Amino acid sequence: MTTGASSLAEPIRSRRNHWNNQVATHALMRGDTVAFRFRGQDTTWQQFHERSQRFADALSRRGIGFGDRVLLLALNYTEYVEAVFGINALGAIAVPVNFRLTPPEVAYIVADSGAKAIVTDTVLAPLATGVMASVPALETCIVIGGQGGRQDGGAGGVGKHSGESTLGYDELLIEGGEPHVPLDIPEDTPALIMYTSGTTGSPKGAVLSYENLNAQALTCIRAMELDAAAIGFCTSPLFHIAGLGSLTPYFMLGGTTVLHPLGAFNATEWLDAVEQEQATAAFCVPVQWQMICEEPTVKTRKLALRMLCWGAAPASDSVLRAMDDCFPDARNVAVFGQTEMSPITCVLEGKDAIAKLGSVGKPIPTISARIVDDEMNDVAPGEIGEIVYRGPTLMQGYWNKPEATAEAFAGGWFHSGDLVRRDSEGFIYVVDRKKDMIISGGENIYCAEVENVLFAHPKIHEAAVVGRAHEKWGEVPVAVVALLNPDDTLTLEELTGFLNENLARYKHPKDLVIVPELPRNASGKVVKVQLRKDYSG
Repeated sequence: MTTGASSLAEPIRSRRNHWNNQVATHALMRGDTVAFRFRGQDTTWQQFHERSQRFADALSRRGIGFGDRVLLLALNYTEYVEAVFGINALGAIAVPVNFRLTPPEVAYIVADSGAKAIVTDTVLAPLATGVMASVPALETCIVIGGQGGRQDGGAGGVGKHSGESTLGYDELLIEGGEPHVPLDIPEDTPALIMYTSGTTGSPKGAVLSYENLNAQALTCIRAMELDAAAIGFCTSPLFHIAGLGSLTPYFMLGGTTVLHPLGAFNATEWLDAVEQEQATAAFCVPVQWQMICEEPTVKTRKLALRMLCWGAAPASDSVLRAMDDCFPDARNVAVFGQTEMSPITCVLEGKDAIAKLGSVGKPIPTISARIVDDEMNDVAPGEIGEIVYRGPTLMQGYWNKPEATAEAFAGGWFHSGDLVRRDSEGFIYVVDRKKDMIISGGENIYCAEVENVLFAHPKIHEAAVVGRAHEKWGEVPVAVVALLNPDDTLTLEELTGFLNENLARYKHPKDLVIVPELPRNASGKVVKVQLRKDYSG
């Protein structure tokens, strides 16, 4: 028996298993089973597979191929997930983008990723217009729910510019032409680039492979005890790893996912939908679970929920007790992690949640974790250190940022940026964040990014941002600034008007403190510890 590359090609290909293959298998073996339901519209596994393949055909005819990047800037729809799989069928990389970002913020991601096309919807067409006007290299715009040929920036499409074409998503699925050539895509191929806010003001794209997403699926199946009969209820935006990451077990198992329309969260509407769909598993951030538990009819509903999941922010003991009271027959699981880890790294069982209040649980069995000091020495239980990881869910690196990747992987472990301690039983508690991040309503806000925008205000001489505890959102950002002219004035309303053009609204400071100067140490660095002490209360 020879061991050359050619002799091993077929056995290696035969071992492929990732979400592309899983969906194709479900289409063949259980094609009539519902894969997705959105606003009462069912899409079976066969329909999902066929539509995503036709979308791949259309992209291929427009020059999208292996390794190319395609941006997704849209609300939650079944078509969003179809588009991801159509992109991946070509070996191309899907780049989901936060639709709350401003045109300059999105334009940065387009330029950094080198995306050739963008998939949007009629709601976000104006945002896509602003982006495409500033990035001529973005050649193709595809509008979910829209029609091609519009040039006025209206609901049917986005504005035209040289070299760009606007196309309706559904029109692409029915057009004629050559189909794409099926590819053998290895598990270590990038499937997604998920951009995270950067501590230096520039977002970084975490490159996630099919292998990463497969490992994430197994993590969810184990932690949440899911099976093929599960009906998942997705309220998270699909641009977030909590959204797409939560779908991975259903791609593997062939279960059903109900996509809940995005918008202002309404507990009554959420309960109506969960009851109607008889969903068995749902993820919400703690503030949403609080609103659900306070809904007057919650205990009279005929619900099928058997798994409650929460994360992205701490939960109080009152919220945890309310969840147990309102859903006594459901399993309660908290998850913790980050985009770079696909995302789950720690799980806290409901039975431990009250006794270990404030803990994010224990590291999952499929990864290795250590808590280390600055010299990569392990710290003792009770001592504070940075938690670092290895494992199959760990990203390949940051797109187009070799220095940031090298820094994150220093010493052969991924540096999370989370300062934690563990107790004698192995439960992890997050103490602080090296990356100076605020978590507000489940969204990550990096202080340096906000500070960079504040520095551009004509009245501001220097600025710092700290987090302040908030009953509803967990934390909110507070801006502490010194003005160029001490006799000048600046109001929060005036500042908000300036920020609207440059920063997503959820990142805006919710309070403004004007000081003569910021406290600095002997090295000239702002003393954030003092600012937190003075203004975080």
